[in-house]
Amino acid sequence: MKEGDTIEIRKLNPEEWAGKQFHISYTTDGYLDVHPCSDGYVCTRKPFLQPQEKSFDDTFLSEWLENPVAYGIFEHGQMIGYAEGSIEQWNNRFRISNILVFDQNNRKKGIGSVLMKQILKEAKDSGARMAVLETQSCNINAISFYKQ
Repeated sequence: MKEGDTIEIRKLNPEEWAGKQFHISYTTDGYLDVHPCSDGYVCTRKPFLQPQEKSFDDTFLSEWLENPVAYGIFEHGQMIGYAEGSIEQWNNRFRISNILVFDQNNRKKGIGSVLMKQILKEAKDSGARMAVLETQSCNINAISFYKQ
């Protein structure tokens, strides 16, 4: 994101957003094959014969989360990115349950980094001992982003 962009990050009001559905998709050209070895696990990137589009529907501020918190990034009043997380009381860790940029044309522009910074601040402020997240083994772009 560049200085002067008309982009705003907002904490989402659960009364307004909880339960609303959204759709997300991504394109991938391979997956990580994860298997155990004597020293732990080995991850090997395996290509698909041709790129594949993956997509799914999800819900903002899902009911299964304990007191979720969420942030949206808005451009000209429209949400273009979203992150949510929740402290898990039973083990005092903060689960990042969603972080995404909806439109592929807006990806790799720093929006995800702003969302990650904000949700990690929320995790730290919650007093959690750690933050965790997970993604599909074929979401190569997300894995690359998380490794940064």
